[in-house]
Amino acid sequence: MSDDSFLREVEEELRSDKLKAFWRRFAPFIIGGAVLIVLLVGANEVWKWYRSSTAANASDQYYAAVEMADSGDVAGAQAAFAELEASGPAGYGILAQFQEAALLAEQGDPQGAIEAYDALAASLDQRRLRELAYILGGYLAVDHLDVGAVEQRVGGLTGEDSAMRNSAREALGLAHYKAGNLEEARINFEAMAADPNAGQDIQLRAFIYLEQLASTGVDVSEDLLGATGPMDTAPEQATVPAQSPSLDTVGQPLEAETEQ
Repeated sequence: MSDDSFLREVEEELRSDKLKAFWRRFAPFIIGGAVLIVLLVGANEVWKWYRSSTAANASDQYYAAVEMADSGDVAGAQAAFAELEASGPAGYGILAQFQEAALLAEQGDPQGAIEAYDALAASLDQRRLRELAYILGGYLAVDHLDVGAVEQRVGGLTGEDSAMRNSAREALGLAHYKAGNLEEARINFEAMAADPNAGQDIQLRAFIYLEQLASTGVDVSEDLLGATGPMDTAPEQATVPAQSPSLDTVGQPLEAETEQ
């Protein structure tokens, strides 16, 4: 055997010994890492399946509760919403809380509904949902509480950075009108009408409110009175949506409108 062949065999033997030693030393970690990866992938798949299954079940529960409410089974709907709120996914739990508050209002308990909206708003981290809860509570407060109560709920939402600013202005304007503060009502309604990003329905309502204020002698901006709105529809020709009161029917329920 040549010296070169002998040296190669020795080197191969050394490499083999080193590989065996390396494997003996690190095999548990390598195998453990591979097993961990498999477990993580499997757990992720199980979690996705669980979330999908849970969301589907919660969706079925939610719409079943809505159907109960629509069919007149208020007690059953309230129990179903309460169960969903307690054990369902967070998103459906929040929807259930909104529905519970709305049911209280429909059943003639506006104070309970307002308190429910206040509690919901205080518990929410999502800004838009929190603002929506305050707006809905504020609209109810127009009919059942004083201007200060409405201001407390929606007064901070009239800034340009709030998507609900015109709904807040509407609630404040109606509350001031009801209290006889016509100038304050005018300021809020003019801000609604002048907002270029206001939704069509809410802007047309603002024009109608201003027309009615002008008919009582309030000095309303001529520019706004002469405006035709986003679809070239004059205020006096506009059709007020069913959910929106005129100033003569301020005691009727309102619904919030989210700006686009």
